[in-house]
Amino acid sequence: MQLKLFANLGNIVLSISDALDLAYPSLAMHQQRVAFIAWELARKANLDKKRIERLFLAGLLHDIGALSNEEKRTLHANETSRVDGHCIRGSNLFKSNPWLADGADLIKYHHREWNTWDTPRNTPLIFDSQILFLADHLERHIMRNKYILQQKDELCAFVKGLAGEQIDRDVTELLLEISVREEFWLDLTSPRLYSLLLHNGPLQNLELDINNIITFAELLGMIVDFKSPYTATHSSGVAHCSLLLGELAGMSKSEIKLLELAGLLHDLGKLVIPNAILEKPSRLTSDEMTIIKQHPYYTFSILSTISGLQSVAEWAAFHHERLDGNGYPFHKKSHEMNTGVRIIAASDIFTALVEDRPYRKGMDTLKIKKILLDSVSSGIQDSKIVNYLVQNIEDIGREVKERQNQAENFYHSKIE
Repeated sequence: MQLKLFANLGNIVLSISDALDLAYPSLAMHQQRVAFIAWELARKANLDKKRIERLFLAGLLHDIGALSNEEKRTLHANETSRVDGHCIRGSNLFKSNPWLADGADLIKYHHREWNTWDTPRNTPLIFDSQILFLADHLERHIMRNKYILQQKDELCAFVKGLAGEQIDRDVTELLLEISVREEFWLDLTSPRLYSLLLHNGPLQNLELDINNIITFAELLGMIVDFKSPYTATHSSGVAHCSLLLGELAGMSKSEIKLLELAGLLHDLGKLVIPNAILEKPSRLTSDEMTIIKQHPYYTFSILSTISGLQSVAEWAAFHHERLDGNGYPFHKKSHEMNTGVRIIAASDIFTALVEDRPYRKGMDTLKIKKILLDSVSSGIQDSKIVNYLVQNIEDIGREVKERQNQAENFYHSKIE
């Protein structure tokens, strides 16, 4: 079967942006709002199509380098002056993706003030990074508990105070010209902003095939994994293990591509989990476990918003389900768990057992085999899939480790 899967670029990036801002109510839609402001400013400045698209993408993902929820919160609340780290990490992550690489310098300089640039300042990079700077600065000063039209005059006064020092006067003038339209402010704070940007934004006609979708899944997998050094290679390991098991199970090339995609995205919902829980060096309390149990739900919720990825959403999100119906959070039964779901679930367990975690070292092969076979006899995992894994555990383990080493090298050289 030849795979003919396509997804809209805007749909993918908007969902990634949404996922990155899920952790706190004060962060909700922050990057979408920044992208909207930047888009409006870019159109008002009559920038060309390519620059508008680049700015829009940068706006949607400008905080991609803020890896922990705690760092995102302090940045949004203006509680830290240490902003270079997330700008540099974000720039490196942009460079790793062919669709985003062109905007890497915008991410790198989106906190750089106007008066720190050397002359001449009339370059596209400086002008566009100033647009992103203003968009981010303005959005972070909007009060979430006050009607937007009752604070717009105060916000405009704030922008005027930035002119000529922190932000280029030409850029602030663009915002002040736009600000007279109530529509701008109402769109900016609308709960339907995702839909507005999806259907009217500059990326609405750009479609990606499966290979390009995977490049975004690799990026998103890195963002999830890099939240903590203890999980810095987990998604890449699950993806590669799933790919190998799919081959052993005789799945088609198309299905194997989808398996790889689901493996990369299976822990997407962990973006909402505090690092204090992910890195806890001892057993989780029952309350902490209830928080952990959210993550597959959010994986499904986010991926379900991307048209064309329904099967990937299920394969990815059901990785903590059990054949006996006692998994979480959906409590699926065996007849609701197809081969793709069963492969991702087995791959997740295997990869987690191999890896070092805050509370234990990675396990040896004999112990891993016993745990996997016990999971079959307990009615948790699929016997056929587990047998493929156990019978080829040395080869699979070696290949998974090679793939994880690549991810680890990128983490240490560009992110850590």
